[in-house]
Amino acid sequence: MKSFYEISEGPLSLEAAASRVADPSAGALAAFCGTTRNSFDGKDVDHLEYEAYRPMAERVMAEIGMEIATRWPSVTGIAIAHRTGRVDVGEPSVIVAVSAPHREAALAACGWGIDRLKEILPVWKKEVFTDGEVWRENQPRGGEPP
Repeated sequence: MKSFYEISEGPLSLEAAASRVADPSAGALAAFCGTTRNSFDGKDVDHLEYEAYRPMAERVMAEIGMEIATRWPSVTGIAIAHRTGRVDVGEPSVIVAVSAPHREAALAACGWGIDRLKEILPVWKKEVFTDGEVWRENQPRGGEPP
């Protein structure tokens, strides 16, 4: 199985993540790309800032990858990348890409992977608004109804 885990200070690329998990035996590739939105709770967001201790965060990403491989043994590739530093509106802050022979496994593993990442990845986020800033904890499942 192909795997790639990265904490990056530079821009993330959905295309690069997809190419890292591409495999001739995979008929499906599922990806999630989380981007900075321009508002939160009615406040205008200027940008986000992320901090992480890279070795620890990449180790946790690899653990998530191993959990995915155990739950979905048909998965052929997993890539997880997260930004640190300033991330402007519209820019990707996190990408999870999974390949598998069939869409059911790829979609399920990708969805589970981003949820698990939000639950346990040691990355800290500061939302910078036009009128202030706040540190936020990760919100598993996006805080929205299913």
